Amino acid sequence: MSNALNQPKGHELRLPIRPGEAIAAMRRLTRDKEDTAQVFRIVKALSGNSYYRNFRRFAASSAGKRILLERADLLGTLCDRDRLKRCEPGTLGRAYLDFVYGEGLTAEGLVDASEAGGITDFNDPEVARYRKRLRDSHDLFHVVTGYGRDALGELCVLSFCNAQFFNHGIAFIVAIGIPKMLAECARLPVSRAAFEAWRRGRNAADLTTFYWEAHIDTPLEEVRWRLNLKPPVCYLGAQDLSRSFERDFQASRRSKLHA
Repeated sequence: MSNALNQPKGHELRLPIRPGEAIAAMRRLTRDKEDTAQVFRIVKALSGNSYYRNFRRFAASSAGKRILLERADLLGTLCDRDRLKRCEPGTLGRAYLDFVYGEGLTAEGLVDASEAGGITDFNDPEVARYRKRLRDSHDLFHVVTGYGRDALGELCVLSFCNAQFFNHGIAFIVAIGIPKMLAECARLPVSRAAFEAWRRGRNAADLTTFYWEAHIDTPLEEVRWRLNLKPPVCYLGAQDLSRSFERDFQASRRSKLHA
């Protein structure tokens, strides 16, 4: 088992907090929310000992121990498009494939964004594996929670994640994102949707210890039942407005790029 579990509490576990770097990255992110590398820069700048604290909880669970022992390869599973195409409609694997293709995404894209954001491996290989698993599961969180990639959906996923594995960097993005989104579209129930997402994260099973690889052929609704995930009522009620806001944002972004 990992050396990180055997080290004294607080010994060489806390990464330096760099608020200036986080603020600079946040400014770039608010100018272009598609610049995912800035999310990783913010999280890296403010994480402190968050990853180690959450890793200890993960590694102490029976599911986490199994994932570490079997060296589960989530990225490999998500990059195997031929395998995902063989999943039946309505399953987790097919829903994931439809989501990433529908949004023009790839599992490799998150890897590239994390590297562009300056994310480097921890010295302990199992902590590094845990952090990569969190990164690679981001779009799976979208699929099972029902949140889209519109601005409100992304904010809700981050709020949900913070309820599951608190990270100061993620909390910072949510805290800045709520008033910014309200200023841009006051009709969106941003605060209520974000709080609903946080509450769903608290009530759900631990998604970080879910063995995604073993359930790609499981019906999505059964996966949601296993994870105790009920529909995001507030978000779904505002989804059309949020998508309209997203279309306007993308049109504005394209016009600026071609100006």
